[in-house]
Amino acid sequence: TKSQGTSYTLFMVGLTAAAAGTAGFTTGTGKLALLLGLVAVAVSFWKFLKIKPLEGKTAVGVQPAALKLVGSAVVLLGWLIVFGGINAITSVGGRLIVSIAGLAISIAGIIFILAPAVSKNAIWKA
Repeated sequence: TKSQGTSYTLFMVGLTAAAAGTAGFTTGTGKLALLLGLVAVAVSFWKFLKIKPLEGKTAVGVQPAALKLVGSAVVLLGWLIVFGGINAITSVGGRLIVSIAGLAISIAGIIFILAPAVSKNAIWKA
């Protein structure tokens, strides 16, 4: 719907402005961009929550929350391995191996843990 599109656009613009503000935080313009970006993200979240009651009852059953949390933790762990490896290892080959391993862990978490958890009670399985 139009309200979903405007909320999503506001979210993306706010996120971009916040990222630009973070990059240029030492200047006054950077701080202003960060502040305006965070305000735009907060307003978009408020608009998203306002849309939610208009959608009606959800057709799917309850998804397993614990499995989704484990999957999210595995994906986050993979990214932490990538970021930690890039900062801790000085050789290019070592960084490459650690980055590929971290990305493989993240992808495995998405494919083997998150995807089955989210599609456990999917509409097409009813």
